[in-house]
Amino acid sequence: MSGYVELPGVKTWYEVEGAGDPLLLLHGGLCTNEIWGAQRAALAARYSLFLPERRGHGHTPDVEGPLSYQDMADDTIAFMESVVGGPAHLVGWSDGGIVALLVAIARPDLVRKVVAMGANFLPAPESSAAPAMLDNMSADAPAMAGFRGMYEVASPDGAAHWPVVVNKMADMIRTQPTISTEDLARLSAPTLVLVGDDDLITLEHTIALYRAIPHSELAVVPGTSHALPMEKPQQVNQLIVDFLTNDPIPTMFPVRRATGTPSDGGPA
Repeated sequence: MSGYVELPGVKTWYEVEGAGDPLLLLHGGLCTNEIWGAQRAALAARYSLFLPERRGHGHTPDVEGPLSYQDMADDTIAFMESVVGGPAHLVGWSDGGIVALLVAIARPDLVRKVVAMGANFLPAPESSAAPAMLDNMSADAPAMAGFRGMYEVASPDGAAHWPVVVNKMADMIRTQPTISTEDLARLSAPTLVLVGDDDLITLEHTIALYRAIPHSELAVVPGTSHALPMEKPQQVNQLIVDFLTNDPIPTMFPVRRATGTPSDGGPA
């Protein structure tokens, strides 16, 4: 099933498949739902999957003015209220992971568990292992060809709008998100922080994210990059399913969890 829903912020394209408890898959920046090809079958076997495409992405049109993670989170909240109709698990990759964190902070009543893959809580210049890549983020850059192809196939705004979206995304990534550790400490949903061992997001920043969220677990997938759900899908899918379906076990020698509060790792 697929189609559009009229949300207050934007007419949003979404897809639905599977059966079970609701689970939102939130794609990465400049991507479409196509990016979840290696996850959909495995997760749809256990969950009702909802896959919204955010404003300016895929089949969902762009909007006037700049893009922001907060607006995308507000769109996602409206989608959950109007389409999902209740709380759900959130699995987000890259920008989708940022959106998932913002939704979970703002609306704990709508979120069961969160999986945030390759997500950052501070802007790229402060969290990226390769901040210079932003200098090459232009519409015609060879590294953008795959993203451009996805956009041109799906976008209702047409291929000519691609440079506009790229410029908006670059501006957003340079200056957002700005989630404080105090806000992360208010995140009540159990959260799995998932990252590649050679991710675009530094391991130091990822550890700071993990330490700031009270009910969090951390998994570093060996031999992967920022594209970990595509590079090692079987391992990533198993980590996601195990986290979502099982309660945490009592560990024998708890240190961080012994106090039940996040440790002050500070932003990295």
